[in-house]
Amino acid sequence: MKSIISKTLFVVPTALLLSACGGSEAPATEENKTAEDLSKVELAAIENKPFSHEIRVQGNVETDQDVLLNAEMGGLLISINVKEGQKVSKGQVIAQVDASILSSNMEELRTQLEYAEYMLEKQQELNKRGVGSEFDLETAQNQVNSLKASMGSLSTQQGKATIRAPFSGVIDEVFARQGQVAGPASPIARLVNNSSVDIVATISEKHLANVKEGTPMKVSFPNFGDTVINLNVTNVGNYIEPTNRTFRIMSTIKNNKTLLPNMLAEVSITDLNVEQGIVIPSTSISKDQENNDFVYIAKKTGKGEYEVKKVNVVVIEKFEGEALLEASDAFEVGQLVVTKGAKGIVNGQKVRTK
Repeated sequence: MKSIISKTLFVVPTALLLSACGGSEAPATEENKTAEDLSKVELAAIENKPFSHEIRVQGNVETDQDVLLNAEMGGLLISINVKEGQKVSKGQVIAQVDASILSSNMEELRTQLEYAEYMLEKQQELNKRGVGSEFDLETAQNQVNSLKASMGSLSTQQGKATIRAPFSGVIDEVFARQGQVAGPASPIARLVNNSSVDIVATISEKHLANVKEGTPMKVSFPNFGDTVINLNVTNVGNYIEPTNRTFRIMSTIKNNKTLLPNMLAEVSITDLNVEQGIVIPSTSISKDQENNDFVYIAKKTGKGEYEVKKVNVVVIEKFEGEALLEASDAFEVGQLVVTKGAKGIVNGQKVRTK
């Protein structure tokens, strides 16, 4: 009976051992992976070449000679002397408000002045003969001065009945019609002079140190074909807008014949220009958990196979798919970096190109 139990215990472990070793394959490791098992990536070389960075913002075309002409005094419009599209000179009469009442008042004052001057002359003669009083002379003199002042005020009002062009330009639009009542709140016409316009844009304050008077800028107009103008900044704002932390820049265009006020403009300013620098595709840069920028350097180990190494980098600037790096002993020009497929791979892993 004892011998039977002993044999049974011996046979079972042997069977389990044979079952465990029975022809199963070992799991794949980094060393025994085939080329088809490796992660697929795309590579690009680290280059030493020129690099430039541009600030691109939306701008606007403005002019300080774009005004609505209004009558300074109310009254009936008896004439409008211009038409839309007409060129006018500075001081030219645009419209006339009825000032007949003012003319009547002026004639009345002129008559009163003549009489006051006659009375003053008589008082002066009496004063010379020692007959008239000093009080009567001063009263006559005051009456003359008062009437002259009233006539001067009335003359100024009469002048406001005539609307004149404050500068030379073109009548863009006529709003009023002859026979309408004019007033300060009712514009008569729009006068525009586009011979000199300004390109105005707002830029983030972080670029203030790199944008000065004379800084080159390139201006294009998205709604005006392929027009591109090379200009220089003529004025940099002296105030930071607290709501969006920006400042204004401006460039003036003389002898303009095509641009109109309020046109949209796209302004490009080159704030960084390096003749030779270490440049890589910006898609190759990743961030680790410590928020450090890094790339994977790929070293060839076989046909189409590479081993990657994580290298921290310092990015100076990025622009149009490229990044300018600070020089480091950790990498050199000509080495390959992973541009696509870096997500999911780790330091020391083997990869293959697509």
